[in-house]
Amino acid sequence: MDVLRLLLVNDYRMVTEALAALFSKSADLWVAGCCDTDDPNLPEVVRWLRPDVVLIETEPLGFAAAEVVRRLRAAWPSTRVVVVGSDGEMTHAVDAVRAGVDAWVSKNQSADELVTVVRGVCAGHSWFPPPMLGEILRELREDVRKAREDSNPLDLLSPRERDVLACMMDGRHGRQIAEQLMISVDTVRTHTRSIFSKLEVHSKLEAVSIARAAGLSTSNHSGATAIRPSVVPALPPGRRQA
Repeated sequence: MDVLRLLLVNDYRMVTEALAALFSKSADLWVAGCCDTDDPNLPEVVRWLRPDVVLIETEPLGFAAAEVVRRLRAAWPSTRVVVVGSDGEMTHAVDAVRAGVDAWVSKNQSADELVTVVRGVCAGHSWFPPPMLGEILRELREDVRKAREDSNPLDLLSPRERDVLACMMDGRHGRQIAEQLMISVDTVRTHTRSIFSKLEVHSKLEAVSIARAAGLSTSNHSGATAIRPSVVPALPPGRRQA
């Protein structure tokens, strides 16, 4: 039987002891440690104990709860974080989910349901009180919508791929692009394939259309292309260039 290691983070000793007693009744659950929510060494404790689940009371943390969750996940990324909180802490719950919380358990939850949630998150499940779930999903959908609107598809391209795309916008073809950027034709082909893949297009026309819509300027690329300097032979002393 695989035993799940738990870390209890709670400021109330009586609550911590009650939870420890609850989990001790299950052969597959083991409380590996306990901490206060304001313990400055909490991330180090997580790294040392490597818990499968961190069960944390967030009410004392207020708006700092999300930042604490981020630190816990950063300290041991494979850990699951279960919050014990109030159904009324909607804003805190949304921020906690963004930070990586796997489940939010109401303080009114029964002991058996809490054990089920702890086992469930280790199996890849999530749990949130039904009254909160709708708002959480709406906020996450809004996050996705904003990310799509604010993202620039050209951010995926390397600086050299942007140069190649800028040359396409000027109407240049493979060999002309190679000469302009002083690279081989094969390298131009490689960059072109990469551009098509990253922008999810199948033609130069589509790629150029996306570039123009994203505001890519040709003058910032083709005009900045390096030019091979002409070599002036050194003259003997006493001779001046004609």
